[in-house]
Amino acid sequence: MTIHLRADRALFRFSGPDAHRLLNDVVTGEIPGAGTGEGEVAAAWALLSPQGKILAEGLAGHAEDGIWVDVHQSVADDFFKRMKMYRLRAKAEIDDLRETHRVGFAQDEEPSGIRHTDRMGPIDLGWRAIAPIETTADWVQNDAFYQAERIGAGIAHQGNDFPANDAFAHDIGLDILDGIDFAKGCYVGQEVVSRMKHRGTARRRPVIVLGVDAPAGTPVLANGREAGTLGQVVDGAAVAILRLDRITDPEAVTVAGKKVNVALPVWATYAFGESEMVE
Repeated sequence: MTIHLRADRALFRFSGPDAHRLLNDVVTGEIPGAGTGEGEVAAAWALLSPQGKILAEGLAGHAEDGIWVDVHQSVADDFFKRMKMYRLRAKAEIDDLRETHRVGFAQDEEPSGIRHTDRMGPIDLGWRAIAPIETTADWVQNDAFYQAERIGAGIAHQGNDFPANDAFAHDIGLDILDGIDFAKGCYVGQEVVSRMKHRGTARRRPVIVLGVDAPAGTPVLANGREAGTLGQVVDGAAVAILRLDRITDPEAVTVAGKKVNVALPVWATYAFGESEMVE
C-alpha cells in the first residue's frame, strides 16, 4: 500500500454536540451527520465570504466522534480564526492538528486507520488518509502523484490553482461536483451561490490545459485575449479557471507564446465559447 503525503494540507477536528450544526450551517456542502472514518465519502465544501468568494475549501468526514476537515495551509490560520468566531456559544471544540497529524492520499489500495473516499461528483480519486505524524515516516514524502491525478480530472484546488477570495464556488465546479447543498438553509454567501445558479451567470469554469511550458500564474490567452491564468503545473498539465466565452476556438489558445491544448473535464456540463446556463 502506497500513501502519498499531502504536505500542503492543514487538518482540523470539530467535536462536541454542536460540531455538525456549526459546520453545516456555515459551509456550502452537505456535511455528513455520522460516520466511522472507514471509507465513507468525504464531503466537499467551501467557506465563502458574504460576497460569495471562496475563503477556504476542502473535504470533511467523520471519525472517532469528530469531523476531520482539511484546508490548504495558506488559508489555515484564517479558517481557524473564522470558525472560532462562528462558533459563538455552540457546544463545539475545534482542534488544530497541524502539529500532530498529516493528510495523505492512497489509490492502489484502501489504507488502514482513518480514511475517507475522495470523491467529488462522479470523480473518485482514491482515499484521503489521516494519521499521527509519527506513523507517516513510510509515506511517499511528496504529492506529485496526487496533484497529477486531480489535475487530470480537472479538479481545481485553492492554494494550488487560485488564491483565497478570488473565485466563486461555481468557478471551480462545486455545483457540479457535489460541493454545494442547494436544499439546506442559509450559510455564508448563499445568496450569491443561489443567484448564480438561477440566473445562469457562471462564466468561469475549470479547464485542463496540456502541453504547458510555463509556471503557475501565467496568463492563458484565447485569440490573443486573456481568459484566465494557469494553476499548478505538473508534467506539463494544469487546471486553469477560464472565461468560457473567450474560448471560441480551442485551437487558438496559447500560454507564454506557445500553443497549448485545452480540454473540458469529463464531468463538465459546460462548453467552450459560451457562458453556461446553469440549470
